[in-house]
This record gives sequence, C-alpha cells and structure tokens, in this order.
Amino acid sequence: MRYISPSLLSADFGHLSDEIQMINRSAAEWLHIDVMDGVFVPNISFGFPIMEVLKKECTKPLDVHLMITHPEKYVERFVDAGAWSVGFHLEAVDDPRPILKLIRDKGCRTCLTINPDIDVERLLPYVENVDMVLLMSVFAGYGGQRFIEDTYSRLRRVRQYIDSNRLNTLIEIDGGVNTGNAGQLFEAGADVLVAGSAVFCAKDPETQILKLKGDAE
Repeated sequence: MRYISPSLLSADFGHLSDEIQMINRSAAEWLHIDVMDGVFVPNISFGFPIMEVLKKECTKPLDVHLMITHPEKYVERFVDAGAWSVGFHLEAVDDPRPILKLIRDKGCRTCLTINPDIDVERLLPYVENVDMVLLMSVFAGYGGQRFIEDTYSRLRRVRQYIDSNRLNTLIEIDGGVNTGNAGQLFEAGADVLVAGSAVFCAKDPETQILKLKGDAE
C-alpha cells in the first residue's frame, strides 16, 4: 500500500473548509499536521484551535508531527484534540520511551522522527516500539528547501532493519516530495509520503495525489 499524507501547512487558510473537503474527497489516506513552536524550529504554525476544526470537518486520520521542545507536555492534548497519530523528534528529548508510552496509553498511534543530520542508527533501537518512523528529507521548520538525496540511502537502511527484524513499522518521508521522486521513494521502501505544495499548489490537487501514488497517468 502507498499512502499519501498531504501537509496542511501548504493549504490556503483563507479557504480552509474547501481544502479539507478536497482532502476528504481525494485518494489521500491521511492529513499531515505540522506543529511548530518557534523554539525547536524557527517558525510557528498552529495548535489546538485548528485541530478542533479539523476534528469536526476532516474525515481522514490526522497525522500530527510535533516540531516542538518538551513534547511530553502536549502529546496527550493533541490526542484529545483529534490526533490519530502523534510523532515527535528524537533529538528533542533525552529518552523517547516515556513519551511514546503517554501516546500509546491514550490509544493513539506513535511516530518517532529525525532530521537529516541525525544518524539513522540512533533511531533503530526504537523502531520496534513505534507504529511509524518519519525521516525528514529536508530540515524541519524551514521552507523552500530542496530534497536531500541522501534520504534514499537512509531510507534503505531503515527498510532493511524493519524487514530483517520482521517488524510492521511504517516509514514516512517528509520534505521536498513531488511527482518526480515519489515513485523512487516508494521503491526504496517508503510506506507514506508527506506532500505539501506538491498537492495544495497543484492545479488539480486530487489528480496530483493519484499521480504521487502512481495511480494516474
């Protein structure tokens, strides 16, 4: 299965309801929610008020990516606000295991994320204890970056580890994803691709999602 999780950060917030309805109609499996605090990353995005709108209107699972310091303070609130999956950065915490337990105890799916400058070997000890790992293919929180080509080798390493240990952990890729690299990323072992401007800035977003999945000409 090839999953697409469009990033709401690239949506037109002047027509947010229309954008959500487009996602509801589309072949996208999830909706990706980037939460930035201006500390862990230099930008600030949105929080609980937007989550409340999404919980009411979006029929797709909400895939929440926390780019924040002290995620342990907020993960439970994001689950209560409607998150289906909550992910946070390994490099933002000393020990991810207690936070993963907080998320899991709330009945939510868990995800652990790393930036491109974090060795994937640091992530591997936790792979069997999460539902998904997210490999950033650009640096979190910075717009306009180009896809980092080293992502493919990092992805293949994590894929090899998951397969050799017979794990069900999903691999998600976020950053610079488009129709030019989506197929290669899926072939290299990705299960989920996050796409922002590639979807929301397309003339026909619903067709674009199908192209990203490889289901359209």
